Amino acid sequence: MNPSPLRYPGGKHKLYPYVAKLIEINDCTTYIEPFCGGAAIPLELLFHNNIKRVILNDYDYSIYCFWESVLTDTDAFSKKIFDTPITVNEWKKQKQIRSTFSQHTPLEVGFSTFFLNRVNHSGIIDKAGPIGGLNQTGSYSIDCRFNKRRLIDQIEKIALYQPQISIYNLEALDFIESVILKTRRSFTFFDPPYYNKGPVLYTNFYSHDDHQKLADAITHNLRNRKWIVTYDNSNEINKMYSKTKSIEFSLQYSLQSKRFGSEVMFFSSKTLRPSNEDKYIKIL
Repeated sequence: MNPSPLRYPGGKHKLYPYVAKLIEINDCTTYIEPFCGGAAIPLELLFHNNIKRVILNDYDYSIYCFWESVLTDTDAFSKKIFDTPITVNEWKKQKQIRSTFSQHTPLEVGFSTFFLNRVNHSGIIDKAGPIGGLNQTGSYSIDCRFNKRRLIDQIEKIALYQPQISIYNLEALDFIESVILKTRRSFTFFDPPYYNKGPVLYTNFYSHDDHQKLADAITHNLRNRKWIVTYDNSNEINKMYSKTKSIEFSLQYSLQSKRFGSEVMFFSSKTLRPSNEDKYIKIL
């Protein structure tokens, strides 16, 4: 079961066994995600004692507020899950909070993000409506992905690992300079917004120039570090990372219907890879 309380389009949870193997053979003790989103892989790594320390970052303030609240205001967050009705009227209230961040506490912002992620189609927070529709005439109701007891249990389990988790709200280029470059024995998994479908799926999507600047920073500033980068397989992205080793792989994910998405993974020259790679990942 996915350990993350968040539902993420194109989430990489299925890559956990492969990432755990990479961390093992590269002898890393710190795991870093600059675009943490649902953070399913770092949670699995902690739960299975694959890593000593996790550093998370997300430039989306609402995602940052969610993780910060889960880690530092756990009881209040759990109480909000328990007390909040899962209705269309509540959906409208939580949408209003998202449109007025500056007027609300980090707990309120984080919870609104969580609520909308759980009740919206495919977990898309800003650009999708509630499951079942505003009139609740669909095949499923708005609360079908909101099992309160299970979600509270997930959050309380995550909070137990709070001493091993750091969370940041930085732009990726700043995060590379101010955080990643100051670590030792670290492994970084970059999972930026998709190149082709980013504007549809994400609140903070990247332009072509944003993707290029990130590629330049990773391949130059982190050339002596251990990292992987995953993307949807596109000609533009392959050109940006043309000087790095890569594999094309398949990852099944849910977005209205299940299908296999073709993705690409790039590796730093310092990253060792398992000889039996196809045991952990479906290479195309």
